Amino acid sequence: MKVLGNRAKADWSAPLPAERAGASVRLSGLRRSFGPTKALNGLSLDIAPGELVALLGPSGCGKTTALRVLAGFETLDAGHVLVDGQDLAGTPAQKRDMGMVFQSYSLFPNMDAVDNVAFGLRMRGHAARARRDKAGELLDLVGLAVEAKKFPHQMSGGQQQRVALARALAIEPRVLLLDEPLSALDAKVRLQLRQQIRSLQQRLQTTTVFVTHDQEEALSIADRVCVMRDGRIEQVDAPADLYARPATPFVAEFVGTMNRIPGVTESGGVRVLGRLLAMRGEGTTNPGVPVDVLVRPEALSLSDAPGSDGRGIVTNKTFLGAVTRVQVLVEDGLGVQVDQPSEEVATLALGAPVGVFIAAPDVLTAERRAPAAFHEAPSN
Repeated sequence: MKVLGNRAKADWSAPLPAERAGASVRLSGLRRSFGPTKALNGLSLDIAPGELVALLGPSGCGKTTALRVLAGFETLDAGHVLVDGQDLAGTPAQKRDMGMVFQSYSLFPNMDAVDNVAFGLRMRGHAARARRDKAGELLDLVGLAVEAKKFPHQMSGGQQQRVALARALAIEPRVLLLDEPLSALDAKVRLQLRQQIRSLQQRLQTTTVFVTHDQEEALSIADRVCVMRDGRIEQVDAPADLYARPATPFVAEFVGTMNRIPGVTESGGVRVLGRLLAMRGEGTTNPGVPVDVLVRPEALSLSDAPGSDGRGIVTNKTFLGAVTRVQVLVEDGLGVQVDQPSEEVATLALGAPVGVFIAAPDVLTAERRAPAAFHEAPSN
């Protein structure tokens, strides 16, 4: 324990009592339309007590609407929201026992950090001394004890967002809701605060729903990531499984970098880059159908002698530290990206002929579309 002022600094790694474990959440058949737009189209999701689930997807996919429905800020056209088995239909937002942190910090400009954090406790009738002590403890927990008497305009964006997080946690919510809380911050502060949120969430075991459009953020912070599209869930899985085994072409291309390589289906799978590989997912099983094979850069390998593999020419190399991304021009002018250990391709010259092959037992396929060289998913 370190002493800061007259208060002992909280030990983030210390376990908390079992009764502080979070609540279970069940979203069942959620439907919400705004005119002709179906913001939620039958969304169902179970969240375990103490779990952090990230809702990830492009703008307009329904992730924020789902969060607002859970918070009680939006009414449903159909479906049910249950927390610890209790249906919250008709329960107003202020009685749902949830804490929420928004993209904008939403702090009271006329209150210092302590009073901002203590606001929810004051609304619940806690005594002045008790709420100030609790607010002080939480400011310690988020590393802002020395900023306790500062007003929002005297703090940085990252500090303000940590005050907002402490305020949401002060009421000991059953569920913590985070609506793109890091998107207004610069990259370095965003990384630091993301790590801090995860450490706090794991220590407090608060059930948390984290909305983001940033795939790196979702993969690094969540126990499970729920990828949404058009008001539905495309896939919900652990980050590693979501990345390695995407269930649909949309998930494959939205999460991470993905090559599209032309192939043709055969009775035993799909022939691509001179090899026959098994297919997975819901792709066509009819032989002779042109398809695109979806392959991540690290699932491709290079050989010195093209042989029966795909033949290509090295057009560019980008050093990324432990790996180097090699761009290779293959058949019909198609460019693919191949990630290789940097030491293995250090001497590989631009213009060198190489063989390209897929180092995976099976592949995901998608409907053939016009080729686009070096296709890459959005980074946020």
